[in-house]
Amino acid sequence: MATCSVSKGCFVFKPKDSKKRKTSVTADFFIKGKAVSENDRLRFSTYESLWQQMKEQTERLQESLNEKIFDGLLSFIKKSHIRPHSKQNDWSYRMRCSEIPTAAVVLGVNVPDHEMTFQSLSDLLKQSLSPHVVCLQGKECTTVKQVLQKVLTNLMGSTVNDEEEIEEDMHHSVHFSQRKMHCSMSSLSGWYNATTQKSTSSSPSKKRKSSSFGEEQSPPIVIIFKDLESFLPKVLQDFITISSNYIEQLPLVLVFGIATSPITIHRMLPHAVSSLLCIELFQSLSCTAHLTSIIDKLILTTKFPFKLNGKVLQVLITIFLYHDFSVRNFVKGFQLSLLEHFYSQSLSFLCCTPDEANARVQNLTHDDCELIRQVPSFMGYVERQDSEKQVKLLTNDQYLQDDVQRLLTDLHIYHKNYFPVLKCLHVCTSSLPKYPLGKQIRELYITCLERNVWETEEYSSAFQLLGMMAKEELVCLLQKCREVLTSSKQQEVLTGATQKLEDFLTRFQKPDDVAAVVEVNEDHKTSQQKSLQEKTDLYQLQKTLMEMKKSRRSKKLSRFEVLRMEVLEFLDKLVRQYLLPPETQPLHEVVYFSAAGTIRRHLNAAPRTALQTALSNPYYYLQNEALRSEGGTISNTAPDICIVYKLHLECGRLINLYDWLQAFVTVVNAAEGKEPANGKVDEVLHARFIRAVSELEFLGFVKPTKQKTDHVARLTWGGF
Repeated sequence: MATCSVSKGCFVFKPKDSKKRKTSVTADFFIKGKAVSENDRLRFSTYESLWQQMKEQTERLQESLNEKIFDGLLSFIKKSHIRPHSKQNDWSYRMRCSEIPTAAVVLGVNVPDHEMTFQSLSDLLKQSLSPHVVCLQGKECTTVKQVLQKVLTNLMGSTVNDEEEIEEDMHHSVHFSQRKMHCSMSSLSGWYNATTQKSTSSSPSKKRKSSSFGEEQSPPIVIIFKDLESFLPKVLQDFITISSNYIEQLPLVLVFGIATSPITIHRMLPHAVSSLLCIELFQSLSCTAHLTSIIDKLILTTKFPFKLNGKVLQVLITIFLYHDFSVRNFVKGFQLSLLEHFYSQSLSFLCCTPDEANARVQNLTHDDCELIRQVPSFMGYVERQDSEKQVKLLTNDQYLQDDVQRLLTDLHIYHKNYFPVLKCLHVCTSSLPKYPLGKQIRELYITCLERNVWETEEYSSAFQLLGMMAKEELVCLLQKCREVLTSSKQQEVLTGATQKLEDFLTRFQKPDDVAAVVEVNEDHKTSQQKSLQEKTDLYQLQKTLMEMKKSRRSKKLSRFEVLRMEVLEFLDKLVRQYLLPPETQPLHEVVYFSAAGTIRRHLNAAPRTALQTALSNPYYYLQNEALRSEGGTISNTAPDICIVYKLHLECGRLINLYDWLQAFVTVVNAAEGKEPANGKVDEVLHARFIRAVSELEFLGFVKPTKQKTDHVARLTWGGF
């Protein structure tokens, strides 16, 4: 490919084993070149074990969410496939004779998650329906020839790999003929007919193996267009038109992955082309509902001890809502938070199950005990104790270990109470007008993490609305709360609350006597009447009459209204008792990660700022004392690109390459203690200069210009 760069070259990027690289990067990040202690190994092993459990949980959840749409796709592909004994008037036969079966799968704008979904779909199709599955991407298929080549390469390559009887020399000959084969639908048709005939005449054992793809020996060819919007309309139109001519010979099935709207198909394809397709629409679960499931399974549970504080969770959710809607990236951010917690928190080896934590507490060293004594929440806990216990906690390690065991157990019980009550409050407030405490449980959870929720105006507004709720609605909410408490497996903790809900529901089922009212001010009225009979002055008489008038206006409460008030008082008591912020719990730092700034810096970085910081102040990243400078200057021992960058800031819109080179040589020679050459530039320095300028061009700071051949144009203004 031609290039207009200042320098030209060939660059080779060798592929690496992604799994090995990922493991080594994680381990290097955690160890970071320092001496590894037993505590470090325990923290890292705990991190790996905990993350593996969380990863398996997310994968199971992903499979369960995709199960419904995948079942529909499998059923559609099976129906669209012509069977050998189909009748002439069969629906599938008529459809296949005239149209290409097409599944339009609307996945949403969370594009980073689509790759994982289509990979799961491809694996499922290959296992249960057909080995002939091809996945295409728009960036790889800019012409019809590339589309056909990609289809042929994937289909014939997978067939060669599946055939175990083929000898090695035949394997090479097949690939050689594949490269020489003309890429066309006729070649695909010939290959498919040869493959199906060969499978029909194969051995009985081979027939049993292929019977998993259906009763017939002609499995469909499924072509998946992962990102339909990325394909060129002309390429898509030509491919569909060509494929329609071979629909009687090839059992083709198309799958369109759509990120925006199904109307995209008709915008890209004219009626003459779209009429060649038999389209059926499939809608996947929304990404926000998927995120709610992930939060419920990973965060709002006591299965995993690791937790996020309100600010960190807010950062991850903000990135999700305002950047990519990607649940996959949210899980990656959660993994990064987990890694950062175990890396930065020395006591994170206690972030495990209660039984494991109790066993590890018994093996604490004196240094570990000192670390616990320095934890801010534990220091506050010690200050609240009497003087005798304070002395024991600060001097006796065994006494400290016993107390830490109890505190960690209390922290686990705190979470067992917290999440059921949180879900009950969400059930009661998520259907209120204008959603004062949020429509999603994640909004309510963040509010409860950051402050006392009962002190907010939104909480008061929500309970005012609950106080105007009808009987049927209130009973429905209480039944949902009962289901939450009974299904959360925390009956031993919240038994009293569950029983109280049962009592309320029983009382609501009794007939409400509308005529019976509660005289809330009966005693007060009697006292007022007695005061009227007594002798009094004019002011006291006026005050008594005003109170009597006000009492007449006061509403008399029915039995239902009194019972409703009791229900609200009960819910308010639950919230105040169990939804205390985590900061109120001693040793919450062991399980809660709170470095929101670190996560924001890693996941929501500013590339331009980081780039200009590195070029203007290389010491910030390299941490080399020789590079430390003040007043915005750069040391002459800095990397070449930093020197070239600093010199280009002193130039105007057009930069003379020769003058730039001379300035660079002068700075470098001064750093190396060499005498300036008389009009002659060292070849090594010349090459270093060209490389530095090429790097600046690659980063977008300069570009070649046709105005002057020996000049480059500057693309930025000012410095950092």
